[in-house]
Amino acid sequence: MELLLPEFGLVIFQSIAFLLLMFLLAKFAWKPILAAIKEREQSIDEALNKAELAKQEMARLTSQNEELMKEARAERDLILKEAKTLKDNILNEAKTQAHNEGSKLIEKAKIEIENQKKAALAELKNQVSTLSLDIAERVLRNQLQDKAKQEDLVANLLKDVELN
Repeated sequence: MELLLPEFGLVIFQSIAFLLLMFLLAKFAWKPILAAIKEREQSIDEALNKAELAKQEMARLTSQNEELMKEARAERDLILKEAKTLKDNILNEAKTQAHNEGSKLIEKAKIEIENQKKAALAELKNQVSTLSLDIAERVLRNQLQDKAKQEDLVANLLKDVELN
């Protein structure tokens, strides 16, 4: 059984086309893509900083709640048993509410970070696919024209490769 091997000229042409594609991507695509990624990274860092501030605020509120609980314990000896029960219920509700609100803030920040990360990846994929399609279209247009133009293109590409 005879193996099908590509012709030498086809291999050379495809190699040159690939190198041209890599050169164009390196020259025009990587910098904008990396800039977009850097921008997204900065926005994610800002969101993380905001989440950390929210966490610190929650710690401060918890500390204040601890102080209120100490004061309430000092007064509970003066209050009747019914007032003591009512006070404990109010403090527990306040603590639970503060903890729930803090948890909600942190969860919202995490969700926002994840959404921004997904949006950045989707935007990056879209840009790469658009650039790849444009380059492939240009390469195919040049390939499908007459043989003289193909030979001129190969010669020009070889000159570019030799200069670089």
